[in-house]
Amino acid sequence: MFIAALVLSVPAKGAGDLSAHSAILLDAMSGRVLYEKRADDKHLIASTTKIMTGLLICEQCSPASPVKIPKSAVGVEGSSLYLQEGEILSVKELLYGLLLRSGNDAAVALALYCDGSVEAFADRMNEKAEDLGLYSTHFANPHGLDSEENYSTARDLATLAAYAMENELFREICATKTMTMGNRVLQNHNKLLWNYEGAVGVKTGFTKAAGRILVSAAEKNGRRLIAVTLQAPNDWKDHAKLLDYGFTQFESRSVVDGGEIIRQIPVLSGKAESVSIVAEESVSCPVKEGETLILRYHVPRLVYAPVEKHTLAGYIEVLVDGDFVCKIPLTYEKTVEQSHKKKFSLFRSP
Repeated sequence: MFIAALVLSVPAKGAGDLSAHSAILLDAMSGRVLYEKRADDKHLIASTTKIMTGLLICEQCSPASPVKIPKSAVGVEGSSLYLQEGEILSVKELLYGLLLRSGNDAAVALALYCDGSVEAFADRMNEKAEDLGLYSTHFANPHGLDSEENYSTARDLATLAAYAMENELFREICATKTMTMGNRVLQNHNKLLWNYEGAVGVKTGFTKAAGRILVSAAEKNGRRLIAVTLQAPNDWKDHAKLLDYGFTQFESRSVVDGGEIIRQIPVLSGKAESVSIVAEESVSCPVKEGETLILRYHVPRLVYAPVEKHTLAGYIEVLVDGDFVCKIPLTYEKTVEQSHKKKFSLFRSP
């Protein structure tokens, strides 16, 4: 379940001094921000742009599909797979080249394969950004070479990464350290995969104008944390500090279990007298010692038939020490059809 886009956060302290101009630490499951520093400042984002590129390709294209490399994808400046015109690689192979080698040529080849032009693919990237609520983000290209129209914030990148890591193929590729592709041996640029226990992604980025940028993900004890730093000279050390802080200073507390019945409410004019409202997935929230977890239930007192299974019935509002963290959607457990008898009305005379 992805709910990070619903986050409204408050500043947090405790991760220690960081070299980064901007930084954020996000609990991927609940969406709670555990630490932030200038998280809404806009920056150039270099190759972390490829998180969105990779996500869209994972969602839109078949991994096994062959891609014939066009001339316009050859010789793109910056980091490269050194693709050759007419060469044929699968979408999945190009995704490895995109996310491990950070190939700018792979980014162009995938964009052209998906949408026919870099401009059309950039439009798709911006549509997805809007869908995810990334309102401080704009994409001009699929690779991240410097452009004033290609920018984001630490908060938006964390939200994007949390969503992307829900995609199985994207997650698999980001966690890969090395792979062989024909006569190419690809090694992931993300050193945390070797140097930080539990690291599973996500993407590095660097240009002289943007500085060092890093988006990381790590998993321990059923939790997944997302860390982002922008303009961070000591990004590897910054991320180790952030992730250590998140894993050691916060305890995961269960908010709701998947399938748990939250309420039983009356159904008017239905073939059943009541229906259960449930949470479809389990959700936990990280809480520090001394903090209070508060749940507010927003569900109807009754409902009119017909009721459709899995449709939205309400939500649980999660707060920590009174600060909003996220909303957990609730749905109806079963379908309740309308009774053939005359529909009951609270306003009808007896």
